[in-house]
Amino acid sequence: MNWRKPILRILAAAQGTRIFPYYREILSYKTASREEIRRRTNEKLRRLLLHSWRQVPYYRDVLTRCGVVRNGTVELERFTQIPLLTKEIIDRQADRLHSEDHRRRRSYSNTSGGSTGRPVQFLQDKRYDQWNIATKLYFNANLGKDLGQRELKLWGSERDILQGTVGLKERLINFFYNRRFFNCYRFGTEQIESLIRLNNQFKPVIYWSYMEAAFELARYLQDHPRPFYSPQCLISTIGPLTEQVRATIESALGCRVYNQYGSREVGPIACQCTEQKGLHSFPWWQYLELIDNDSGLPIAEGQGQVVITTLENYSMPLIRYAIGDAAALDAGVCPCGVQTPILKEVLGRTLGYFKKADGTKVHSHFLVQALFHKRWIRRFQIIQTDSNRVVFRIENARPQEPPGSDLEEIAEKTRILMGPACRTEFEFVESIQPTAGGKMMYTISQVQ
Repeated sequence: MNWRKPILRILAAAQGTRIFPYYREILSYKTASREEIRRRTNEKLRRLLLHSWRQVPYYRDVLTRCGVVRNGTVELERFTQIPLLTKEIIDRQADRLHSEDHRRRRSYSNTSGGSTGRPVQFLQDKRYDQWNIATKLYFNANLGKDLGQRELKLWGSERDILQGTVGLKERLINFFYNRRFFNCYRFGTEQIESLIRLNNQFKPVIYWSYMEAAFELARYLQDHPRPFYSPQCLISTIGPLTEQVRATIESALGCRVYNQYGSREVGPIACQCTEQKGLHSFPWWQYLELIDNDSGLPIAEGQGQVVITTLENYSMPLIRYAIGDAAALDAGVCPCGVQTPILKEVLGRTLGYFKKADGTKVHSHFLVQALFHKRWIRRFQIIQTDSNRVVFRIENARPQEPPGSDLEEIAEKTRILMGPACRTEFEFVESIQPTAGGKMMYTISQVQ
C-alpha cells in the first residue's frame, strides 16, 4: 500500500503549499489544443512582463525601450524585440535583475550548474519551487511512477565527497518521497557493487540518473552478469542520450529509458513521454524559443539556440534567457496526442567521468562545482590529460590576477576527487571555442 501519497498531500496542505493545485492545472494541458496552450502561455507571459516592468529595474528600462510595455499595457507582438539575456548581462546587471518585492516572495540565492562552462548566480522563490515540484510530479506520473513510490536517484553530491554523508534534511525528504539517494561522483567497482545490492534490496520503481552514471552501470552489468532487479523505467538527464546509449542501458537494466532536459537556473525544460520520440516542453512553466543563429529570429522547426523565459519565477524573471544550449524543434504532434511543443533532440552540454590512477571512475561534475560562485571566471573547460594531471582552461572575466585562494581551493578539490598525486594546472586563455559541430565540451578526458 502506498501510504506516503496521502501523507505527502496532507503535509503539503498543512504547509499551505500549492503544489497539488498547480499539478491539477498542469494535467489540464494533456487534453488542451495547441491554440489553447498558446493562449494560456501568452496570458502568463503578459502577467510576467507587466510584473517585470513594474518591479524589476533592468526590465523596466528594457521593456520600455523596446515598446513591449506602453503605459502599463503589454504589446506581446513586440516580444521578440527584447534583447536576449546572457550570462554576461546577468553578471553585469546583478541586483537590477531582482524584483523589488523578492524578499516578500521568500527568495533565495542559487547558482547554475556550470555545465555550459559559465556558472551564474540568480534568485528563485517559494512559488518557483512549487511549480518545479508539480512539473516533476507530472512527467514522473506520465512515465508510470506515482507519488510516494520507490525511486532511486543516481546523482552527485559534493557533500558526500567532502564529508561522506547526506544531511538530515535530505534524509527526511528522501524518506517521505520514498527515495534513495546514491552518490555517483565516485563510481568504481566497489561503488557499483554497492549500488547493485541497494537496487536488489530496495526494488525501485524508477531511476533518476545522470546519463553517464546509468551508462557505466549498464556496461558493468554487461561485463559482470548477475541478478539485477529491473525498475519500471529510468529517466536520464545531464548528458546527451544517444540511441546507442539508450539501447545499452535498456538492455542491461531491463527497463525503458526516457530522456529529460533541464538546468538549475530554469528547472526542467522538456521530457520524453512513453512514445520515446521527442521531448515535450512545459508551456505552463516556461516560454521556449529556438533562435536561428544567422537571423537571430525564432524558428518554428529545425535547429537553433535554446532561449527560455521563466513564467513562474517572479523574484528574478529570466526573459529570453540564452541558456547556452542548442536543440532541434519538431513542428509536428507527438503520437501520444499531447500537443505541447516538442524538442526533437538536445545538443551540447557534455559532461562525463574521469579515470583515476587506480582505474576507478569519478564524475567530472564535482570539479565543475569547484568553479561555482567564482565571479572572475567567464568560461572554463576541464581536461584530464592523464590519470594524474588535470588542466583547467579558463577565460578570466577580470583584468587582475585570479585570487590565489580560489586556485588552491580548486586544486585541493581536484586532489580530493582524483587522489593526492594528481597535478592541477591552470591555463588562462582569451577564448574557449565549441567543437566544429557546435558543441561545447566542458569536461574532456583524454584517458582511455
